[in-house]
Amino acid sequence: MAETDKKNQPLEGVDLEIKEIEEEIANTKYNKHTQFHIGKLKAKLASLKEKQEKSKSGGAHGYGYGLKKTGDATILMVGFPSVGKSTLLNALTKATSKVGAYDFTTIDVVPGTLEYNGAHIQVLDLPGLIEGASSGAGRGKEVLAVARNADLVLLVATAQKAEKEVEIIKNELYNANFRLDLKPPDIKINKKSIGGLSVSVPTKAKKINSRLVQEILREFGTHNADVIVREDVDIDRFIDGVKGNRVYVPSLVIVNKIDFVGPERQVELQKTFSGSALVSAHLGNGIENLKSVIWNRLGLIRIYLKRIGKDPDMEEPLILSKSSTVADVARKIHRNWEGGLKYARIWGASAKFEGQSLGADHKLKDKDIVELHL
Repeated sequence: MAETDKKNQPLEGVDLEIKEIEEEIANTKYNKHTQFHIGKLKAKLASLKEKQEKSKSGGAHGYGYGLKKTGDATILMVGFPSVGKSTLLNALTKATSKVGAYDFTTIDVVPGTLEYNGAHIQVLDLPGLIEGASSGAGRGKEVLAVARNADLVLLVATAQKAEKEVEIIKNELYNANFRLDLKPPDIKINKKSIGGLSVSVPTKAKKINSRLVQEILREFGTHNADVIVREDVDIDRFIDGVKGNRVYVPSLVIVNKIDFVGPERQVELQKTFSGSALVSAHLGNGIENLKSVIWNRLGLIRIYLKRIGKDPDMEEPLILSKSSTVADVARKIHRNWEGGLKYARIWGASAKFEGQSLGADHKLKDKDIVELHL
């Protein structure tokens, strides 16, 4: 009997190959004897899925999906239809997103601006996802194409079904090449025209070894390269590094409609989703705390600028990431700052004393006051 998809349509070609490989991987127990075979299967699967994507991709056209990033950061709200994303957007921003107690109220990407701690944060309410979105169901590919530009993804779920909804959303995002809350694998691949494969892996690595690296690369058609693996990555992480098209972005679970459940369920949700935010967008409960959580999850800091001989401007801070340096401040306000910065005087938590003179590499902290000397 021929293999069929969820719509009972017969599978053929690449779709059938993918189905067969997925079943073989699922039915093969992973151990030292099978790891090379599984590695080759997963590499083959990744190549086939990329081929499938190219053959079915129609691009993300219209429907507001050409929105550009604006402001100091961009966050996206992703969730099932009717989880209350539109109401949440209206509570967080000055946007006016249509609200209704039925599925697919939002059929477009609706933008809003969250103003918090002097920052202007772009918030995009994406159309509701459904299971199978990463394969194109419910215009899922168009929706997920927008998510690739995010600085933070908000996974919005309902208090009644949060566990199941978050699981499905994360799975759809993973299948669409998102790697939530992860850093890219620390590997380096320099392809060559000749010389074969030269592979270096950590001596204490248990999940990966030189032979497995070579097997996977050959499956991808790479036969000549210098490869350095600096961490003990598993097969999937190594393949992610080889493909190089994964999106690494932080996420935050927001459990909405907590007014529909009792205190015991709320405690259970807090334990299940540590670091999440529990809100009732309709009643406005938990919104101010959510703004604070978003700010911290984005990892933003406020830097106040001071002109020489003048008082600092404490009204409009410069918004930067926590890892920012004096050089980043100079770069943001002076395009041609290179080589022109002599030093900066710093007032605040990052300075040992008020008005300390520091160089371009000095790392700043929230609420620092910076006076540039160019």
